[in-house]
Amino acid sequence: MKKIVLASNNKGKLSEFQTLFDKANLGITIVPQGELGIGDAIENGLSFIENAIIKARHASRASGLPALADDSGLCVPVLGNAPGIYSARFAGLHGDDGANNTKLLQELSPYRNGTPIVGKFVCVLAYVRHGDDPLPIIAQGEWVGEILDMPQGENGFGYDPLFYVPSLGKASAELDKDTKNALSHRGQALQKLIKQLLES
Repeated sequence: MKKIVLASNNKGKLSEFQTLFDKANLGITIVPQGELGIGDAIENGLSFIENAIIKARHASRASGLPALADDSGLCVPVLGNAPGIYSARFAGLHGDDGANNTKLLQELSPYRNGTPIVGKFVCVLAYVRHGDDPLPIIAQGEWVGEILDMPQGENGFGYDPLFYVPSLGKASAELDKDTKNALSHRGQALQKLIKQLLES
């Protein structure tokens, strides 16, 4: 089995990635960077693409292995596409899902006028063969939905309880794993990445 480092310690992401890689029969095992003693990169890019590449290069240089990084978030047009690249730390503390969701609801309250508030999840994946790879493989996915005025569902993580999928009549946090992987921004980006890996 070929090992690649995932530039994250998010168990939800790790599970989604490994499931889709297994289905593609790529013979790849994904190892979260924390298991190798690798700390987080400094995400000082101004876009999802920049941050994904920064994280992938950091993990690859530290491990000597190929690395995969995901930079993803929720973009809400009425908020100027915030929280965007700051999605995981929108309320100040990285990864505090409850606080981030609460802040998003507060920011959106002036825009609640009976019409749906559109939001989209964005995911950019960057895969580098080595730390100085001049040609990273980049794949992007977007998942458009609506932002609820209160959380629904117990599955998923992040903003999933507030992200409503009109075609299914459910929040992302109410979907089973297979349905979410088939529709989600991360699932879309990963399918595109896997296609490029198979072709390279």
